[in-house]
Amino acid sequence: MAAPRPPPARLSGIMVPAPELEQISLAYLPTMVDKNSFLNRTFGNHNLFFWFVIILSFFRETAPRTIFQRVLDILKKSSHAVELACRDPSQVENLASSLQLITECFRCLRNACIECSVNQNSIRNLDTIGVAVDLILLFRELRVEQEALLTAFRCGLQFLGNIASRNEDSQSIVWVHAFPELFLSCLNHPDKKIVAYSSMILFTSLNHERMKELEENLNIAIDVIDAYQKHPESEWPVLIITDLFLKSPELVQAMFPKLNNQERVTLLDLMIAKITSDEPFTTDDIPVFLRHAELIASTFVDQCKTVLKLASEEPPDDEEALATIRLLDVLCEMTANTELLGYLQVFPGLLERVIDLLRVIHVTGKETTNIFSNCGCVRAEGDISNVAEGFKSHLIRLIGNLCYKNKDNQDKVNELDGIPLILDNCNISDSNPFLTQWVIYAIRNLTEDNSQNQDLIAKMEEQGLADASLLKKVGFEVEKKGEKLILKSTRDTPKP
Repeated sequence: MAAPRPPPARLSGIMVPAPELEQISLAYLPTMVDKNSFLNRTFGNHNLFFWFVIILSFFRETAPRTIFQRVLDILKKSSHAVELACRDPSQVENLASSLQLITECFRCLRNACIECSVNQNSIRNLDTIGVAVDLILLFRELRVEQEALLTAFRCGLQFLGNIASRNEDSQSIVWVHAFPELFLSCLNHPDKKIVAYSSMILFTSLNHERMKELEENLNIAIDVIDAYQKHPESEWPVLIITDLFLKSPELVQAMFPKLNNQERVTLLDLMIAKITSDEPFTTDDIPVFLRHAELIASTFVDQCKTVLKLASEEPPDDEEALATIRLLDVLCEMTANTELLGYLQVFPGLLERVIDLLRVIHVTGKETTNIFSNCGCVRAEGDISNVAEGFKSHLIRLIGNLCYKNKDNQDKVNELDGIPLILDNCNISDSNPFLTQWVIYAIRNLTEDNSQNQDLIAKMEEQGLADASLLKKVGFEVEKKGEKLILKSTRDTPKP
C-alpha cells in the first residue's frame, strides 16, 4: 500500500502546500518497535525525504527530541558551507547540496510546529531559533538569485512563523534573535514571498511592549508601509498597519514626520479605510483615534497651504499636494464620526485655516485659469489636475461638519465672512463633483437654530448679494413677513 501524501501545511493562518514527494511504500519502513535504531540509521545517511514522511506520518504529535536534535546538527553543519560562501563568493556554486539539506531540515521543523505546542517547545529549547535566524541572515548576505537559495530562505522564515504561532514563549525568543536585523534584511527583499513571510513573523511576534521597541527602530515600521505599497495583495503588511500600527498613536506620531509623501498617503488611505469600515469603533479605539485626530489636524493646519503650489506656473510637486489633500480627506471622515467630531470642532485654528484656504483657492481660481477654476481644464489620465479633484468640495464639507449643531463655529464662520464665500462657490464644477450638494449641506448646518446667520442670508438676497435662484438651488427661500425677512428651508436637515 502506498503511503499517502502529506496534507497541506498551514502557515499561521495561511495554507502552504507541502513539497511534492514521491510515493514511498510503507513496506520499506521498519517496525516502530526499534524506533531509535531506525532514526540513527536514517539520520546518519541524510535520507531527508524519509525523515519528512516519518515526521508527518508517524511522529508529528509525539516526535522524540532526538529527531529535532539531529535536524539541528545538520543545520549547523550545513551552515558552515554558507558561511564559507559569504566569505568567498566563488564557493556559491558549491552550495547546492548544503542548500538542499537546509531546505529539507526547515521543512521538517516547519511542519512539526503546526498547531503542536509540544514540538514548538522542544525545538525552541534546543536553540534552533537562534541557528535559523543566523542562517537566514547569511542567506541575505549572499545576495544571489539562485532558486535553491530562495527556497531555503522561504522555508526558514516559514519555520520561524510556525514556531511562533500561538506560542508566547517562542514569540519572545524569535523576537530576541530576529529584531531588528532580520526584519531590516527581509522586509525590503525583492522576493515577495520573503517579504510576506517576514511580515507574518513580525505580526505574530509584536505585542504592546515590543511596539515601544519599534518606536526606536522606525525604519522597520517604514519598511512595512513600503512593503504594502509594493505588494498590496499580501495580507500581512496591511494587517500590521491596521491592527497594530494604527492602535499605537505613539508609533504613528513618531513615524509620520519620517515618512515621504507616498508613504504618508498610504498610511492615510488605510486610516480612512479603518474609520469608514462597517465595524464601529470600540471603547479602546476612541482614545487612540482622538490622538490620531490631533496629529492629522495639527499637520493640516501647519501644511495645508502647500496645495497652493498646484496653481503656480512652476511644475508642482503632486506627491506633496496629494499628501496634503489626503489629510483633508481624513479630517472629513473623522468629523463624520460622532466620537471624533466634538474634539475637532474645538481644535485650535482648524476652522479658521479651512475658511482661509477656501478663500485663497477661490480667488486664485477666479483670477487665472488653473486647477482651482470652476471651469476646470481638459484632463488626461494621470494629469496633475486629478490630484486636486474634489478639494474645494471637501473644504466646504469640512466646514459644514465643524458647524454641525455647534453655534460657536456657526458664529465664527459668520465673523470670518465665510457664508458669502460658501454661497459664491455654488456652481457646477468639473473638478469638484457634488460641490453644490456640499454647499447646501454647509449652509444648512450654518443656519440651523441660528437666527443671526439666517438673517444675514436673507439680507444678502434683499441687497442683491444672493439671488433667489441661487438660494433656491441650495434649498432656501426668503419670505417677507411685514418688515422682517425670513429664510425658509425647503429641504430636510442633513446629518454630518
